[in-house]
Amino acid sequence: MTSVPLRPVRHWIHATQSSHRERGATLSNVYVGVLFVAIVVAMFKEQLTKIFWPADPSLSALGSVSVAVICGALLLLSLRRLGPITLSRPASYFLLTAPVSRRRLLIPSVRIAAAAAALAGAAAAFAILGHTGSRDTLSDLLIVIGALAGLLVYLIAALAQSASRGATIIDRLASLALAIGLAELVAEAAGWTPPTLAGPPTTTSLVPLAGALTLVLLLGFGLLVRDLARTRNDRILESAKTAGTLFDAAFGMEPSWITDMVERRYWANRRLRSSHLLRVARLPVLTAQDLLLTGRRLPRLFWLAGATTLPLLLTSTPRWLLAIVLLYATMIAARTSTGTIRTDAGNPVLSRLVGLTSRQALYQRAWVPVALAGVWATAALALLQLTGNLAPGPWWALGIALAPAGAAAAIRKARTGFVRNDLLPLDTPMGTVSTGPLVNSIAGPDLLLLGLPTLLALAQNKPLSWSSVILQAAIAVMGARAYLNATTAETRTELTPR
Repeated sequence: MTSVPLRPVRHWIHATQSSHRERGATLSNVYVGVLFVAIVVAMFKEQLTKIFWPADPSLSALGSVSVAVICGALLLLSLRRLGPITLSRPASYFLLTAPVSRRRLLIPSVRIAAAAAALAGAAAAFAILGHTGSRDTLSDLLIVIGALAGLLVYLIAALAQSASRGATIIDRLASLALAIGLAELVAEAAGWTPPTLAGPPTTTSLVPLAGALTLVLLLGFGLLVRDLARTRNDRILESAKTAGTLFDAAFGMEPSWITDMVERRYWANRRLRSSHLLRVARLPVLTAQDLLLTGRRLPRLFWLAGATTLPLLLTSTPRWLLAIVLLYATMIAARTSTGTIRTDAGNPVLSRLVGLTSRQALYQRAWVPVALAGVWATAALALLQLTGNLAPGPWWALGIALAPAGAAAAIRKARTGFVRNDLLPLDTPMGTVSTGPLVNSIAGPDLLLLGLPTLLALAQNKPLSWSSVILQAAIAVMGARAYLNATTAETRTELTPR
């Protein structure tokens, strides 16, 4: 294939794009971005100091290793979802198949993503160093090693994207490392005393490690650049679509695009097979469908079961924060099966085929979210009580009473749909604020107010009585029922709220 120089092509594209912009528009965007970051850092200086460099660090040595493993696993999984070798969507449409150098076309994305990974690794190392109990004896060279580790994680993700085999194994190993790291932190929060590791690493031992990492990175990036042109087109296009969707969702403040992308990608990787609905006596047809689809999401159910231990990590935080996180996590657990509600809200063809009204369909769809929310909240509260982090009382029953509130919030979130940009904006001293994204962001979590008795009980940390459980159950059931009846009707099939 005849190849033409890429530099003139890029120069012509940039010149054409610049001709449609105002003079200095790019520099103005950079200035506004840097100024915004500086203002945020100045406004939240105390909060950022508490996050990265608290006054009383208490993280153990083994806990520091676990946090480092968690950060590395999260960075690797994030890079794998983004590509990380990618292009902009216009470049993927017009330049990917053009007779230009594939290596020079992809190198800019490698530079940007590698720099971002290095910054993320350095920030994680700085935060871990600030939370470690023996931080005064540790060397600042660990921050440099953190940046090198971030580059190593990026190199692994990029090589996995370029390779035809091994990508799935790397993803599973990263998920396993994430689970192990979280399990160690949860065990410490539950009262387990970690073994004492050897003394802190000295500078003389860190210098050879940094040199070895640098040598590995030089060799790895050399191989990556050499084989960059062999990256498959479908993987580049997939990463370009992902990056473009994330940018559009952030720029247009439309989170439903990300949800739709995740849902489409999930079903695109599924094999087509036929299954009979669960033949249980008197089980509604839509409830049986939800059970069938939820049963096919075994990895998510496993992660959901493991997440019941995560509230233990917040036992040292203010009680109100633990209560808010537990309420929101209950809603997330209920959202495991609300994808069908989101689909029916966009296209109610299934409800019409089975002859169900919107109220009947929504009541049938609500059973599985209620069960998931109840099981998750009950398990989480029971673990908190068993580890001695809650006062005496029937906390397990409070999880069951909270289930309708979490399910109602998840259902409302699934029925939200697109952001309404026709709402009147708000004029503030800092500028005009669009109300559409604000309304869309609180739709769903606003129904968590039905869990106010649980919030107060956890925040006060007093012995729980059965009257509080009954009060929570009454408020949750009546509130969820009022929401379902007020937003549905017996005369229409559309699930979109009116």
